[in-house]
Amino acid sequence: MKNRLRVLRAEKDWTQAQLAEIVGVSRQAIIAVENGKYDPALPFAFRLARAFGKTVEEVFVWEDAESESH
Repeated sequence: MKNRLRVLRAEKDWTQAQLAEIVGVSRQAIIAVENGKYDPALPFAFRLARAFGKTVEEVFVWEDAESESH
């Protein structure tokens, strides 16, 4: 699953540590999600989306859905 965390974080001028504190996880968890090494569970995904004022679909893109839209 792809995500826009890095871009959204940059728009807010937040570090990985700041985002981690906002959503209540470790910085390592944010790094893993950003790098596509970990797909977050739904509660974690919703907390991330809420932190940016976005929907889960605006933050995360299911790769199959992306290829179907082309």
